[in-house]
Amino acid sequence: MTPDEMSTIWLTLKVALISTFLTLPVSIGLAWILARRNIPGKPLIEAIISLPLVAPPVVTGYVLLLIFGRNGYIGNWLFDTWGIRFSFNFSALVLASMVVSLPLAVRTIRASFELIDPVYEQASQTLGIGKLRTFFRVSLPLAFPGVLSGMVLVFARSLGEFGATITLAGNIAGKTQTISLMIFSNMQIPGKEAEVMRLVVVSILISFLAIAASEFFIRKRKYLKT
Repeated sequence: MTPDEMSTIWLTLKVALISTFLTLPVSIGLAWILARRNIPGKPLIEAIISLPLVAPPVVTGYVLLLIFGRNGYIGNWLFDTWGIRFSFNFSALVLASMVVSLPLAVRTIRASFELIDPVYEQASQTLGIGKLRTFFRVSLPLAFPGVLSGMVLVFARSLGEFGATITLAGNIAGKTQTISLMIFSNMQIPGKEAEVMRLVVVSILISFLAIAASEFFIRKRKYLKT
């Protein structure tokens, strides 16, 4: 491994981990609302959340650039007011990864909430436990396998994100070049087959370890219950 490859791998892992950490509470909240509440415009909210899942990633990245870019509708205000920039930097990598992976997490976690019999939550509230405590002590633990699966999906999706990333964050070596982008760049250069293969193997290995860890914790939780 060259120093540039190690730096790229570390950058990719940071983006994936931070994206997972930031996406998790948002996806849990949205999943619970969609699973348990009938709110006005619910179909529209579901469609907006799911849009990055079906739209071409480059389109998603371009929309994000229009909104959060330096001269974007929100990005211009953020930069002028707070000095915050979401384009062609590390923050852009995280934002792109969060947006494209959010639908996967919401769908997975929502399915887990929908599988929980509302009787358990009602029984908890009947015993005098508030809604918020019921959520954290009853609903969320029961939905844990789905939450964990959602985390793995976010991590894996962030790890392999390409289209939205290259559009919003660019492909700047040492700054915004992730594993996927480095593989793409090296594929364009003759004689870089070995570098490409190393990064492909590392990417597959990291994804495999994430899935294996998820299965381990789910099985361990089931074992402790029994």
